[in-house]
Amino acid sequence: MKFMVGLMALLLVAASATLAAADNLDVKEANALLSGLGVTVKEVHDAPVSGMWELILEKSGERSVAYLDHAKKHLMPGPVFDLTTRSLVGAQVRRPPMSPTKVDVSSLPKEDSIVLGNPAGTKKMFVFTDPDCPFCKQLHWELLKLAGMEPDLTIYIKMFPLKMHPKAYDKARVILAKHSPKLLDKAFAGEEIPAAGANDPSAPVDASLKLGEKLGVSGTPTMVLPDGRVMTGVKSAVELKKLISL
Repeated sequence: MKFMVGLMALLLVAASATLAAADNLDVKEANALLSGLGVTVKEVHDAPVSGMWELILEKSGERSVAYLDHAKKHLMPGPVFDLTTRSLVGAQVRRPPMSPTKVDVSSLPKEDSIVLGNPAGTKKMFVFTDPDCPFCKQLHWELLKLAGMEPDLTIYIKMFPLKMHPKAYDKARVILAKHSPKLLDKAFAGEEIPAAGANDPSAPVDASLKLGEKLGVSGTPTMVLPDGRVMTGVKSAVELKKLISL
């Protein structure tokens, strides 16, 4: 009996030590965990949500907030919204105001795109998207509505898979190889699409990534409106229709 009690005590001490180790994270380890994602961890804090750390990330001089669970397996973008207080909690990183950016739409390549709307439309719009990006998913359904509202609009979807979504690159290969808006719909609907194979080249995706980087695209979704204005984030079909009409 004494042996069992002693063994249980040793197990409890070991478990406590393991949990204590799991609850520690410094900037060096955080950067090692996020290696290859194209971001630098500048700060690590306890998160306002239990069981998580709050990370201050930096990329291309801009900072953002993300959250990592104590199991060190799941990274989630911030900020955190408290349903009790109905307000944002935790670190709030404000980006410096950016001057309006314009692009010569006529200079953008139309190949290596998924085409929505009227293929022969006189208005041209380009959208850089990631098939695993939740914000791109929201925008995608609004773009389909917009295509129905603007019969003279062509929307060229450029695949821009982010490194933080490891499966997105191969999904983009398949979607572009098949030139299939339906496969893009399925991807955003969370449905299975065919696995990438030898007949799904990487070159079209790489070309879209290179184009986006040349234009300064660092996140998704990013839109280039018919007049050349560059905008990021999600907007409704109604908002987009007004912007296109300006």
